Amino acid sequence: MPEKQTVMTDAEFDRIYRFLKERYGVDMRGKKEIVNGRMENFLRTSEWDSYTAFMDAIEADESGELEKSLVDMLTTNHTFFMREAEHFEYLRDTVLPWIRKKEENTRDVRIWCGASSTGEEPYAIAMVLADFFGLEFDKWDTQVLATDISEHVLRQAIAGIYSAEQIDALPETWRRRFFRRKPGEDFYQATDELKKQVLFRKFNLMEPFPFHRKMHVIFLRNVMIYFDDRTKAELIRKVYDTLEPGGYLFIGRTETLDRGSTPFTMIKPSIFKK
Repeated sequence: MPEKQTVMTDAEFDRIYRFLKERYGVDMRGKKEIVNGRMENFLRTSEWDSYTAFMDAIEADESGELEKSLVDMLTTNHTFFMREAEHFEYLRDTVLPWIRKKEENTRDVRIWCGASSTGEEPYAIAMVLADFFGLEFDKWDTQVLATDISEHVLRQAIAGIYSAEQIDALPETWRRRFFRRKPGEDFYQATDELKKQVLFRKFNLMEPFPFHRKMHVIFLRNVMIYFDDRTKAELIRKVYDTLEPGGYLFIGRTETLDRGSTPFTMIKPSIFKK
């Protein structure tokens, strides 16, 4: 049996690029080598003899399972606990005092993490909330909504299992309170107490936002790097409309908003207010 041709043609790349762009807003323009590199091992061991055959199968697959596998291969989900730690400090020192005063009657905190990846970010937010509210914590509705387009990373996030090295960036008090070492292993699992504070769901940011109530805080960090300017502008408008007046948006430190067109007020680079 001849070896498969795993070098992606321009036409095959264009088809994959357009598929991701139209369905997920993910812009892989100019990244043919990256796309080829992430898919060639899969193709070599799969039942399909070309990228064209695989894309034909995706478009014919009514279950959507093959489409999920493509998304998992081509979206990066690198994250770690306390990434861009100043965001969590600002959340604790400025944002949560504002929410506590604003919602002293409803005791409702609405925070959405729109690119949850393997869970480090939303779990960190949940730990900040528990630490901030302290003895009042049980009197507040603080569950964090965490979404991602990849079911693969959502399964990891729900499991909540991390290496000792991964949780090392957390304060010792948090490690003791919110994680338990797995017997005989150098891995730690999030406690049920922490897990119940985060609601994980699959969600495509290109779809209409389904929220019935506005958010106080939205974390949308390190995801807009995949979007072109038009897609990013449309997403930011939806995010703005989804926030409470005075609500906060956190983006990645390497990301920017067009200050000439964004409706947000910049508090500092990567932190914006409605």
